Order: sequence, then structure tokens, then C-alpha cells
Amino acid sequence: MQRLSGLDASFLYLETAAQPLHVCSILELDTATMPGGYTFDSLRDALLLRIKAMPEFREKLADNRFNLDHPVWVEDPDFDIARHLHRIGVPAPGGPAELAEICGHLAGLPLDRTRPLWEMWVIENVDGTDPRHGGRLVVLTKVHHAGVDGVTGANLMSTLCSTEADAPPPEPVDGAGSASGLEIALTGAVRFAARPLKLVNVLPMTANSVLDTVRRARNGLTMARPFAAPHTPFNANVTARRNLAYVQLDLDDVKTVKDHFGVKVNDVVMALTSGALRTYLAERDQLPDNTLIAMVPVSVHDKSDRPGRNQVSGMFARLETTIADPAERLKAIAETNSVAKQHSSAIAASLLQDWTQFAAPAVFGVAMRVYAASRLGEAKPVHNLVISNVPGPQVPLYFLGAEVKAMYPIGPIFHGSGLNITVMSLTGRLNVGLVSCPDLLPDLWELADGFQTALAELLDAAR
Repeated sequence: MQRLSGLDASFLYLETAAQPLHVCSILELDTATMPGGYTFDSLRDALLLRIKAMPEFREKLADNRFNLDHPVWVEDPDFDIARHLHRIGVPAPGGPAELAEICGHLAGLPLDRTRPLWEMWVIENVDGTDPRHGGRLVVLTKVHHAGVDGVTGANLMSTLCSTEADAPPPEPVDGAGSASGLEIALTGAVRFAARPLKLVNVLPMTANSVLDTVRRARNGLTMARPFAAPHTPFNANVTARRNLAYVQLDLDDVKTVKDHFGVKVNDVVMALTSGALRTYLAERDQLPDNTLIAMVPVSVHDKSDRPGRNQVSGMFARLETTIADPAERLKAIAETNSVAKQHSSAIAASLLQDWTQFAAPAVFGVAMRVYAASRLGEAKPVHNLVISNVPGPQVPLYFLGAEVKAMYPIGPIFHGSGLNITVMSLTGRLNVGLVSCPDLLPDLWELADGFQTALAELLDAAR
């Protein structure tokens, strides 16, 4: 068995019916490259071969009332691909709007915790084409956040994909094995008893981070602070409904802007988000007087020695939405991002993981209920939205033999932060996935369209 870290388990404890905490990926595929052509049965058989090399897809949660620590992953002895792989057709005409409506509905459905925490939906009739005759196919993948973050999720996709259409499947990999209820309880008790000793190490680390933040604050060298974000229509309690939108940009255009202004790709991504949001809110007379604040997940896989599948920290970043000029806004974002990154790097990479290790499930549940209730009042949002940038390979990829034309990552949304924008670069394209709640942002496609406009403005400024 493998025990979940506190950070992994927190995504289980924070989950509610209105707040499912899985991550999704929408793959647009060209079936013309599939050896032997596409059929649902052949795709299922190819997936089964890949899953033999993916223990994460064969493992389920195990826990009991006597376990004082977090749940564990164990091999599912009754694993059945039919409970995870599903087939559906998009209604005519099968365009982006119809496809996004189906994907949004599926994204709002919780995963079954009695089975491995993933699903895959094969969607046919995209744009009215027949995938059996070389048409398009879309695959929506859902994996619980307890099992993946951006990096581990990308690693899973790399196992499902290859750089050649007819590449053989990887060698099988052993899973976590089994565990009795007694074993789970005893090892959990040992870990629980050791928590005070670990706390002794965490407290000095925390104190140093606090003191460093105070010193930085005196010199104006800190990231944006939490609870400083202004109110927007999407900073409210979410419902169980989800809506999606997506857009694909030319990565060379993004790099042209990056090189002209001497900034990072991530700075341009945030400037595109800022420009799209600024226009969207201004057109509705909802643009706040203060800048929007984004929470940006930061991978610490190369800095942390802690166990767990989620290895992330985060920084709060200013989107500078009060600046009208696109070029000046980009420069301001790059400048404040540089300070935020330095501040974030100065905080111990394992600090978030260590503190979540001590929190009991009830603590997370109570905290979320209190925060959700506060949304009814005038409490300021912790942040306005989540922006995540996941770099992907720049070579052609094939998903079970079908060429990947686009891969749109879709993250979770939370009470008080009902908008997530996740970006993945892939084969010369920047794929932008947006998810929200239609009760908060019913016209999400208009926000997505704003990314093309924001990029055009920056390209004009770079000429």
C-alpha cells in the first residue's frame, strides 16, 4: 500500500457535491493515423495494455474508522475497464459549443470513491465526422486531484501517449499491492504518534518563513497577499454545474511577444489572461478599481523530498488589470512576477505539504464550511482565480495511435474562486482551458474569445 500525503488527502477532505476536486483533460484526436483504423473496441484494448504500466489507474482508496492517519492507495482486485471507459456521441452539428456542453456536464459529476479515481469518456461524432473513417475524436479524461498535480498528470498522459503512432506499449509496472484493515490502522497509529516530533521541525521552518516575509514586506518585495483580491462575479459560492470553454493560440506568436519585451512565457500567459478578463469585465461594467489577484500553483517536485503525488506550492500574483495599455500591463506583470517568484522560492518547498500532514479531515471540512458561509457576507476573496501553466512536449504526440491535435487541461474550481484557467503548450500551440460555474459566468466562451484579442494587441505592440 501507499499512504496519501496530507496534501493529497486534502483534496478528498475538501470535496463536496458542489465542489468535485478532479482535474480533466480534453484531447482532440485525428484517428486517420491509428494503425488498423479506429473502433471503440480497439481503443479499449490498446488502453488496457497501457494501464498495465500505470499503477495509478489500477489503485483505489482504502481506509477504516480505526485509521488515525490519511487513507492509503491499494491495488483494486476487481478492476474493470468498463467501469472507467465510456462512449458517448456529441449531438449535431458536433461543434465546440455542443462538445463543451457535454464536457462541462461530465466535469461536474463526482468520481466513484469505491473504485480507482479516474474516468475516460470517448466522444464521437465531433463536427459530424465518423472516427471509423479517419474523422475526429475527442477523449475527456478525469483524474482525482488526490492522485495527480500538474506534473504527475502530465506524466500519466505521457504513458498514454507516444511519439509514434505504432509505438509498442510500455512494460507492465507493479502496483501498490494490498493491505488489511489492521495494517492500515497500525501503521496509521504509528504515523499519528510521530506527528509531534515532526511538528518540532516544521515550527522553526515556519517561523523563518514568516520573519523573511516581514523583512521583504518592509522593502516592498513580497508577492500579493491573500484576501486582498476585489470582488468579481465569479468570486462566490459555486454550484455543482460546470461550463467549459477553450481556445488554441500560436506558440510562436506568444514567443514573439516574449522575446520583444524580454519577459517569460508565463508572463505573457498571465498578460493574456489579464487582457481577456479586463475586456470581459469592463464590457459589463464589472471591472474592479483594484487589480485582480491570481493564485498560481508552483511545482516543487525538484525541491521537495516529501512523499505524495501532489508536490506543489503556490504564489499570489497581480494581474495588473487596472492598467489599460497592453504593453505597460505586460511589463508590470513581469516585474511583479519576478518579485513574487523570489518570495515564493524563499519559502520552504515542503512547508505546505508539512502543515497539511497534521490537519485532520474534520479540520478541512469545517474550514470549507466556514469559508463557504462567509461568501454570503462581505468577506474578501482569498484570490480571484487560479492560473496554471503546464509546459508540454513540442513534438507530435499520438494517443493510442491517434494524433493529438490539441490537449486542453481543465482544473477544479472552489467556493469563492469560481474560475480556473489552465494552459498547456503542445507542438507549437498554446492550449487554453477555462472552467467555471454557469451560475457565475454563463458566457464563458466570450471570455475565451478574449485571449485571441489580447494576443493580437500584444503582437501589435511588439511591432
